[in-house]
Amino acid sequence: MHRIKRDDLVLVIAGKDRGKQGQVRQVFAGENRLVVQGVNMIKRHMRPRAMGTQAGIIEKEASIHVSNVMIICKSCGKPVRVGFRMRPDGAKSRVCRNCSEDID
Repeated sequence: MHRIKRDDLVLVIAGKDRGKQGQVRQVFAGENRLVVQGVNMIKRHMRPRAMGTQAGIIEKEASIHVSNVMIICKSCGKPVRVGFRMRPDGAKSRVCRNCSEDID
């Protein structure tokens, strides 16, 4: 089980986009990287490939390292570290280290 998942709200704590918030669009678990909406924007010069693809300079999000973001707790609204707890039914759930509420 991973600490940060798709559609989590995160705060960037390091790098050129420090202080920005966004939703996680994609997680690359094997590489410890993720793509956050509106963060780490890069420009790509794209050549027209198939019908319908846009050519020119396209701005898109690049991946950032997991260590550069902190998840924002839904209950306390603060950037927090993530812990894990076993539920009574045997499932493992993510827990806010600040307010001890379930994140999932």
